[in-house]
Amino acid sequence: MSDKNNIDEILDGNLNEEVQDKEQEQVENVEVEELSVEDQLKEDLAKEKDKFLRLFAEFENYKKRTSKERMDLFRTAGQEVIVALLPVSDDFDRALQELSKSEDKEMFKGVELIQNKFKQVLKAKGLEEVEAKPGDVFDADLHEAITQIPAPDKKMKGKIIDVIEKGFKLGDKIIRHPKVVVGN
Repeated sequence: MSDKNNIDEILDGNLNEEVQDKEQEQVENVEVEELSVEDQLKEDLAKEKDKFLRLFAEFENYKKRTSKERMDLFRTAGQEVIVALLPVSDDFDRALQELSKSEDKEMFKGVELIQNKFKQVLKAKGLEEVEAKPGDVFDADLHEAITQIPAPDKKMKGKIIDVIEKGFKLGDKIIRHPKVVVGN
């Protein structure tokens, strides 16, 4: 019996050790689960933080873009009106050219004053004349060639012979290219 008792004690000891090992594993599993939940929460927090930062950056870019668009709109808001008034400016030039031939100098001065005031108002709104005069080199980016004629001399080849219509720009944007005759 003493052998049997020893065997029972050994078996009970082994069982107790197995139970203790299982309990220890369960405690460790619970700790691992808690750590994984904590890690999961940290991971979720990092994802949300990244999402927030991207959304914030996108919003800042949106604000900058709309601000720039608004400034461009204000800068060229009157472009359609100014483009519609350009033929009136051309008519003033033609009228002054014809009035300079007449003897009525007072009428010439009156129309010239009105034209100057008109040009000052347009200039105040950002309108500038694109310089083009006979003898300048033709630039396809700045000028619009209406026709080409044989150059009067070799020096005038590829250069502007005559300016038919003035060109204008509003800010940095050309709204009407000067129409020119080019020598070839």
